[in-house]
Amino acid sequence: MIGISKLYCGTVEPSDALRYGRHSGSLPSHLLQFSADKKPVVVWNVTRRCNLKCVHCYAHAGNENFPDELSTEEGKVVLDDLARFGVPVVLFSGGEPLMRPDLVELAEYAVKKGMRAVISTNGTLITRPVAQELKKVGLSYVGISLDGLEEINDRFRGVKGAFRKALEGITACQEAGIKVGLRFTMNRLNVKEIPSIFDILEERDIPRVCFYHLVYAGRGSKLIEEDLSHEETRKAVDLIIDRTADLHRRGKPKEVLTVDNHADGPYVYLRMLKEKSPRAADVLELLKMNEGNSSGRGIGCISWDGVVHADQFWRHESFGNVRERPFSEIWSDLSNPLMKQLKDKKQYVTGRCASCRWLDVCGGNFRVRAEAVTGDLWAPDPACYLTDEEISQTI
Repeated sequence: MIGISKLYCGTVEPSDALRYGRHSGSLPSHLLQFSADKKPVVVWNVTRRCNLKCVHCYAHAGNENFPDELSTEEGKVVLDDLARFGVPVVLFSGGEPLMRPDLVELAEYAVKKGMRAVISTNGTLITRPVAQELKKVGLSYVGISLDGLEEINDRFRGVKGAFRKALEGITACQEAGIKVGLRFTMNRLNVKEIPSIFDILEERDIPRVCFYHLVYAGRGSKLIEEDLSHEETRKAVDLIIDRTADLHRRGKPKEVLTVDNHADGPYVYLRMLKEKSPRAADVLELLKMNEGNSSGRGIGCISWDGVVHADQFWRHESFGNVRERPFSEIWSDLSNPLMKQLKDKKQYVTGRCASCRWLDVCGGNFRVRAEAVTGDLWAPDPACYLTDEEISQTI
């Protein structure tokens, strides 16, 4: 994640992370990306079932029962292990996590074990009673996916009425006192909706939004041709920066992040250099703390059937199953060549990545995209939009 508001608008300074010792167990959630120990945030896809039919779903979810989901008791064993391992956050995802009857019970258990519990949801199943339950058990955050206004969103979601239901879910969370934010996946089919997403943030007083770059996984693989070009990506990121800065100038600050393209970090820094920002040096320091993409290190994934992946998009590569070995053991076992490489993947990337001046702050970007396009997981990420001149500049 690249915190546009943190970096460009100065809502976080290097000293903010340093005063906590940069240990993930002690850092507040908005500083976790700057932790030094990189204990993984774990995405747990608790179910593959979903009430929508999203065209870019990385999990190939559907409205049917899938076999082999971890039981409630198996899930609690997993959460026990994650807590002992020092995992700071468990992100309950799916499919649609709220289609799992025991989601609230599992979230409550995670919180009681000392972890932060958050959910990633389409929001359509969040009624007032559901929101009140989630608040009662101590859920930290609800991220609700919107891909534009009603027409575009419902086309992406494959179900008419999904937009209105998601807005009702947002309202229910706000009334219950749960922090809620938006999630938006950028591509050519909806990039013109970015201003509308900012309008919704302001009009509905939503404190946070994450703009995701498209990852070529699951049904999202079919959207490669609809991914933004490098020039279109630069324009989209500039628009996000401009709208974020405008909100801050008008005294309506929001937490704005971009996700899944770590070229955004150097891009923000280079823009600030051009603008002669006095905070540019601080931004570079924060980017070095962040270290860029952290698949297999600072983020991991457990599937509904217990299989462990480097991240939620890398589903074709398994490191083991929590039914057979604890996550902590799987995650720490460097006898698996790929797991060992991912712990320090900067020495394995090739091409322009290997000689890039920003490798320490980007971490080689997304290996899944490189593999999807070239067949070589160590090739340059095709979504990196930095020019050859920009990557050859000295820091």
